[in-house]
Amino acid sequence: MALAPLRALVAACCAALVLASCSTGDDTTVAGKADSSNELTIAVAYDQPGLGVRRLDGTYRGFDVDVARYVAKELGVEAAGVKFTEATPSEREKLLTSGAVDLVVSSYSITDKRKEVIDFVGPYFVAGQDLLVRLADERITGPESLDSGNLKLCSVANTTSAQHVKDRFAQSVTLVEYPNFSDCVTALLAEQVDAMTTDDVILAGYAAQNPELLRVVNRPFSKEEYGIGMRKGDPTSKAKVTAAVRKMIDTGEWRKSLEANVGASGYAIPDPPELAP
Repeated sequence: MALAPLRALVAACCAALVLASCSTGDDTTVAGKADSSNELTIAVAYDQPGLGVRRLDGTYRGFDVDVARYVAKELGVEAAGVKFTEATPSEREKLLTSGAVDLVVSSYSITDKRKEVIDFVGPYFVAGQDLLVRLADERITGPESLDSGNLKLCSVANTTSAQHVKDRFAQSVTLVEYPNFSDCVTALLAEQVDAMTTDDVILAGYAAQNPELLRVVNRPFSKEEYGIGMRKGDPTSKAKVTAAVRKMIDTGEWRKSLEANVGASGYAIPDPPELAP
């Protein structure tokens, strides 16, 4: 081979090595993908007012949506680079383990069973199970008061919220299940059920939409710690996401978002939780 072509080949190889060494990261990790492509796919709820809602115009609103956007921005991804997809409760772990999404921010309770499969950052919020009732209904003051008067309690199918009330507080209550939270709200407004139960902040979102018709009882009787779901084996990204959430709390943006999304319901916004390292 002539020397000139050989030198050209060597130069090209060297240039390729230099470019590779300047790569912004491993795009199999969340932080690496954010650096290299300026894009992230994040799963959020589509039907939880106050936390995560996909509106008819295709925009997304809610506290969880704000958390997702804040974290993405701290990782270097602007709003235009964030792709939202729906986080149905039964599919959240699969979305992460399959690589379909990078993060899940969707009232995702941290549990030991889930931590066997995925990692969490958080808790970034602590909720408690509560009751949503019609504004003028004074009969229901807590879960125990459902144990009289042939009352009906609504919750979403494939969750344990309503059964928890029946087992622990009100054995005589009649349980009613619907596919979606919004179905329970419709049934409550139509007086087909007497109360709805799930996490208090979710109920507050519905109360904020209908403050003249609905109210949260404000007697939480469980503790649900929400975390940001991530794939296992990505400690660098986990540290960066944790730092982003901590910054959102410290700057006041955390409380500002909650006040904007659920404040109208009268929900008592709690102090921010202490994040796990």
